[in-house]
Amino acid sequence: MDRFEAMRAFARVVETGSFTRAAHTLQVSRTTVTQLVQQLEAHLRLRLLNRTTRRVSTTADGAAYYPRIARLLAELEAVEGGLGEAASQPRGRLRIDVPGPYARLRLVPALADFHARYPEIQLDIGVSDREVDVIADNVDCVIRGGTPADPALVARPLASLPLGFYASAAYLQRFGAPDHPRALEGPDHHVVGFLSPRSGRARVLSARRGDERMEVQGRYTVGFDDGNAYLAAAVAGLGVVALPSYMAQPHVARGELQPVLQDWQLPAMPMHVMFPPNRHMSQRLRVFIDWAVEVLG
Repeated sequence: MDRFEAMRAFARVVETGSFTRAAHTLQVSRTTVTQLVQQLEAHLRLRLLNRTTRRVSTTADGAAYYPRIARLLAELEAVEGGLGEAASQPRGRLRIDVPGPYARLRLVPALADFHARYPEIQLDIGVSDREVDVIADNVDCVIRGGTPADPALVARPLASLPLGFYASAAYLQRFGAPDHPRALEGPDHHVVGFLSPRSGRARVLSARRGDERMEVQGRYTVGFDDGNAYLAAAVAGLGVVALPSYMAQPHVARGELQPVLQDWQLPAMPMHVMFPPNRHMSQRLRVFIDWAVEVLG
């Protein structure tokens, strides 16, 4: 048994959720993948995968084994990929995770430039606002807004995004425009709650006007932990929202949203690209981070 090939086969089954898809990405037969995983289980004397006719899932042992070998395989790939990199284009697969609105409005429109520069890099992009464990989920880097919460990750600044209050024309026609952030706490107005994926609690904002400052959470009847749904709720007239201007502007231009409380300022949202410290960082990750800072910043 080639142990590394068996590890790769097992890892790819976990990542794709299927022996067939794993075989396709590895460019081998499904039978080969099945045999490699069986040989690995026999070698370890452990069952790593539960197999049914509909789905494949890890056993408790498999779930504990996967992140360890994923790191080992990533290190091996980085070492192999580093040989001769100075004389060749960076190549290979890169896993990243990006919030939905940022992917749709900023990252995806810029990807043609990235692939023109680095045609041999394959990007596997997760699009979510969930908390991602970069190590356990075997992700190379994430792009996230707000203050970095994981001190174990390196965070490179991308941008500082201006925020503002917005509401739809339908909402303003029904409820009127709030004249003070305090009105969002009362019975005459609603906000759309933005829920922290970590705590499940609605975001609290610090609004400022001159020397006047206040914390704003607002009274909400619907909340989301996803930026695209949060924006859609604002356009649907479900409440006042606080949005980065890059998300709001297309809808303002179409008359779907209007700025409110414009004499109040919200602190800008910092965006970072975050990745684990690693003295063996692959060239493909390095060039993606440099490109993101250059282009997305």
